[in-house]
Amino acid sequence: MDNRVIVFDTTLRDGEQSPGASMTPSEKLRLAHALDELGVDVMEAGFPVSSPDDFLSVQEIARNVRRPVIAALARTRPGDIDRAGEALSNAERPRIHVFIATSRVHLERKLGISEEECLEQAAQAVERARRYTDDVEFSAEDATRTELPFLCKVVQTAVDAGATTVNIPDTVGYSHPREIAEYFRTLRAEVRGIDGVILSVHCHNDLGLATANSLAALEAGARQVECTINGIGERAGNAALEEVVMALRVRRDILDLDTNITTERIHPTSRLLTQITGIHPQPNKAIVGRNAFAHEAGIHQDGMLKERSTYEIMEPSMVGVPGSRLVLGKHSGRHALKARYRDLGYEVDKEDLDRAYKLFKLLADQKKDILDEDILAILHHGTTDDIPITFGLEKMKVECGGQWSYSDLVLEVKGKGLMEGKGKGDGPIAAAFDAVDQLVGWPVELGDLTIRAATPGRDAVGEVTLRAKVAGKTFTGRGASTDVVDAAVRAYLHALNKAAHARQLESEALERTGQGQGQTWGV
Repeated sequence: MDNRVIVFDTTLRDGEQSPGASMTPSEKLRLAHALDELGVDVMEAGFPVSSPDDFLSVQEIARNVRRPVIAALARTRPGDIDRAGEALSNAERPRIHVFIATSRVHLERKLGISEEECLEQAAQAVERARRYTDDVEFSAEDATRTELPFLCKVVQTAVDAGATTVNIPDTVGYSHPREIAEYFRTLRAEVRGIDGVILSVHCHNDLGLATANSLAALEAGARQVECTINGIGERAGNAALEEVVMALRVRRDILDLDTNITTERIHPTSRLLTQITGIHPQPNKAIVGRNAFAHEAGIHQDGMLKERSTYEIMEPSMVGVPGSRLVLGKHSGRHALKARYRDLGYEVDKEDLDRAYKLFKLLADQKKDILDEDILAILHHGTTDDIPITFGLEKMKVECGGQWSYSDLVLEVKGKGLMEGKGKGDGPIAAAFDAVDQLVGWPVELGDLTIRAATPGRDAVGEVTLRAKVAGKTFTGRGASTDVVDAAVRAYLHALNKAAHARQLESEALERTGQGQGQTWGV
């Protein structure tokens, strides 16, 4: 059996289903390019039938990312499959991934169909998907709570219909490593022609066993593993790509399996996802957490000084964590800043560097020590536009200290030029948001707002992440500045710019289908 494991990344599809992790089409494309550089074999770009945005994302990724297989998800419904096929029409290596639930509770309570109807739908879906591509993956949703004899029938049906990959998902994170290994051993023994297809595993982390279950399945014969960056995903998340890949690499003496992943790109890709979604890995998260290579205890520090391997099982550089720091300050030039970005795994073009350098010089006047986290916050804030800018902050003044706070600000509004607004609130951020609301004129329901110090000290860069609901849709915004009010306003405008872009895409989609202009969303 081949010792090469296919890495199927579903950050853009299953990962985006993590609460608050929604991404714009351009953000998805940016992350898709990073995943391509990381070396993933298969990239699940989205669920095209679910929304115009998702269709557009899959279409753009299929057109622009050529090396990996680009997969699109579809239920066994004909309309889903046709929509996926259309989105993948320009892909160099397209895959349609069809799924249907197979456990008794899903069949009876969710789908309301019999086992026979499930088998019939599975066969028809695989056959229909084969009209668009020879690469068809079939997933038995909630496979690990499906009775094994019926699961064997479903897999046999999919193989007979022409599926080239069969995925066994632990959809609700219920399985145990010993149990999931038995499922794979049974399928390999009972299903005719199983040696001619790739067996895949897709684990969720509800019991904290996603990585362990994925490794157990690989040991039992799976040769594709489905995972996400930072382990993001539904509920407690998915198997984390970085954990599975590094477990295979560090402990190759156990499984003798390998991947095509360029592990030095793990940390930069993790950081990019964090910046896009605003979801930070827990500090003690394996491989990519802030403390993954930190040593505070005196005994540990002593051991590290004498011999690194006493307390580290991998070099930080193996996953792209820089092992040294370039000291940056107010007298540093563009070349030094660009070199530091390169050390951190980012190739920055001239335009992005110029914008980052302006923010860097402003920051250098305010901070004595500029850390890696500072310059990454600068890079990802305002240097790579993920959506068209409809509302841009030009100037702001806030007065606070009394019963009420007051704000005056100036926005550059696309198509209208500079607009001045005044606001009032029970704090400086509330007053600034009120001024924005007066100018934008949309009903906005503000959700979570998180202020996080990206770096230590009183002069820290503050990163603000928030969620705003506009016309029933929720958008994530983020901003960074040494002034948290400024960061909050930029995060708010970031969310509103996403809403404006979504409004435009929705209107264009409705025009194409002859359904008019769609809702107005207010002024």
